Amino acid sequence: MSKKGWTYAQAGVDIDSKSRAIGSLVSKLGFRRKGRGTMVSADGQFTGLIDFGDVYLTLCTDGVGTKLLVAETMGKWDTVGIDCIAMNVNDTIVLGAEPVAFVDYIAIDHPDEDITSQIGIGLERGAELSNMDIVGGEIAVMPEVVNGVDISGTCLGFVAKDALVDPSSIEEGDVVVGLPSSGIHSNGLTLARKILSSNGIDNQERPSSLDRTVGEELLMPTEIYVRTIVDLLKGHEVKGMVNITGGGLRNFLRLKKGAGFIIEDPIRPQPFFDYLQELGNVEDQEMYQTFNMGMGYSVICSPEVAEDAVKHLGGGARIVGRVSTDGRVSVPELGIEYDTY
Repeated sequence: MSKKGWTYAQAGVDIDSKSRAIGSLVSKLGFRRKGRGTMVSADGQFTGLIDFGDVYLTLCTDGVGTKLLVAETMGKWDTVGIDCIAMNVNDTIVLGAEPVAFVDYIAIDHPDEDITSQIGIGLERGAELSNMDIVGGEIAVMPEVVNGVDISGTCLGFVAKDALVDPSSIEEGDVVVGLPSSGIHSNGLTLARKILSSNGIDNQERPSSLDRTVGEELLMPTEIYVRTIVDLLKGHEVKGMVNITGGGLRNFLRLKKGAGFIIEDPIRPQPFFDYLQELGNVEDQEMYQTFNMGMGYSVICSPEVAEDAVKHLGGGARIVGRVSTDGRVSVPELGIEYDTY
């Protein structure tokens, strides 16, 4: 490794190249259906939006990623189902939608009843935390395609048209409220694993600065914000929300073109992030565009609503910043900023 330390790109995941690859795919998708159920474009989308009469339906899909390699080495599969659901439902609620149904997809090199049973435990728990039915799924046995296990899923949600959270109303002076993450969630695991393996750190090791083993930290289930956010929206006007997943703070730039977000008082990252950063000599700029760094979700609202919203959210939620008009997301105390998603 160079003295500059690890980056996500050096670990094998270049988020800018990924964005270009997504763009090349999306550029080929121009067909639009006629009739009921047409696609709707809106600011701040983390999920697909479909016009369906009096309501909008939402549809999104995501997976667990290389967190599954940690589950394999630990022989512990009973939490990754939570991650699979969390990655989908936390995207679903960004526009104010409530998740109602989910289907899972498991690709495996050979059938293993113990593994699939453990995965089912996590899926059931994730569904309970999300107040959502798992209505179907698929297990594909593909020894020539996959080496191990891959898990993904798709979530259906709905929101009344007059309840859609519309980020176009965000304006200068609005307040950014941060909600704590439960840990690393399911993003940046490739970089985390590379840092650990390059330093000869085993998943069973427990560094003195941590309360858990490295493997337990990596497998900490992604926080599910559904019930908290659905309840908040019943009595508070929210202008925008961000699920802080792949891309870290750069996700804020998806909300509204030209809007800036100044994170003046960031939530303190959990010790595991400090441990990874020091071990891998990772720069702050890289950490905050790869990991959630302690803030897994964010709500943007007017100053008049913010304090009551924070009280309602509880659980460590607090005001972390404000909205500007510079088109960037920044953390002044760390000297970092991003101007592209």
